[in-house]
Amino acid sequence: MEQTYVMIKPDGVQRGLIGEIILRIERKGLKVAAMRMSVMDKNSAKEHYKEHSERPFFHSLIEYVTSGPSVSMVIEGKNSIALMRSINGATNPVNALPGTIRGDLAVETGRNIVHASDSSEAAKREISIHFKDTEVTGYKKIDEAWLYE
Repeated sequence: MEQTYVMIKPDGVQRGLIGEIILRIERKGLKVAAMRMSVMDKNSAKEHYKEHSERPFFHSLIEYVTSGPSVSMVIEGKNSIALMRSINGATNPVNALPGTIRGDLAVETGRNIVHASDSSEAAKREISIHFKDTEVTGYKKIDEAWLYE
């Protein structure tokens, strides 16, 4: 099964949206293979967002993502990367469709509640930043026979 990295950012945690977000993920049929709540350290944040290091918003992004607790997850399922990007909605909440996390719950790009890996390479890299291999649990959900052909 494909794995992806998902983070509920500090604004999602502070707004009490952890359960809502996990509910949407699980209702879609994806499973949580690892989860941790913590305040991300600056080095991990810089590594996580290194593709943005030359952008003008990089430093404020690092300050924001390390400003409070976030929830890091490994999400697993068929097409989990594309499905999570769809569940999250467009990066800019103004362009996010209703029914998506950002479309329903966010207002500004800088406080858009969630992050999900955008490719399999990014997922592997991001998972390795936030989890050890031994922290990711492999299991089969009872409903998989009803989800996948």
